[in-house]
Amino acid sequence: MNYQLLALDLDGTLTNSKKEISAPTLEALIDIQKNGKKVVLASGRPIMGVLPLAKQLLLDEYGGYTLSFNGGRITDCRKDEIIYEKLLPEDVAAPVFHIAKKYSGVDILSYRPDAILSGLKANEFTELEARINRVPIVHVENFAEEIVPGNKFLITGEPDIIERIRLELARHFRSYLNIYCSEPFFLEVMPAGVDKARSLLRLLTAIGLSADEMICCGDGYNDVTMIETAGLGIAMANAQPIVKEKADYITKSNDEDGVLHVINEFLR
Repeated sequence: MNYQLLALDLDGTLTNSKKEISAPTLEALIDIQKNGKKVVLASGRPIMGVLPLAKQLLLDEYGGYTLSFNGGRITDCRKDEIIYEKLLPEDVAAPVFHIAKKYSGVDILSYRPDAILSGLKANEFTELEARINRVPIVHVENFAEEIVPGNKFLITGEPDIIERIRLELARHFRSYLNIYCSEPFFLEVMPAGVDKARSLLRLLTAIGLSADEMICCGDGYNDVTMIETAGLGIAMANAQPIVKEKADYITKSNDEDGVLHVINEFLR
């Protein structure tokens, strides 16, 4: 198959354990763009966490795209233009907050362009999210009243507690929201109908490509749908077991230039 588009998750996939793109992988991604391939960064990160990597990869020069917030926003990097966006309903902030605050040790996060907004008390997983996106944490005193829902909320905490919250939120909201874990300690609260696969299909339609022409690489729970949808779905060696089960191919780990291996095998 003549693959034309490479969609990449970031953390645990494109970036190594230092949250960096290795020099050989960076060079290869720029090289395939010079030869007409499209590169898409598809991440649960907010836009300010994706943009520095998009600039590093010269997506603005070669016409790449970013899918931030798990596909809640699609940005055309060349035009610096949002071409699709879906926001949470305005009536969900208070009930999501009140369910989350019943549980010990958790935090609920929203985002603004220069900070992560913490509604309860920052924990180690909130701090991890801040480090990943390289922005400060700002505490919001009255989260339920002050926050206007954006592209997503993120609830952070110990995995066993996060699973209990996930089940309660799923019972409460059912199909009104899309609620799932991207990591065992990160619970994504998303608008209904938003995930990486659906946003990628929307993008493919807009640019005249098919899913068969797309390679998707990922490692986490929120990558499963795009890996199932792609013409070639690839799991990293460090991926969660369910991701490996759904993949067509398993590459090397993110610390072994797994994305570079994919490029050399399928795009060069």
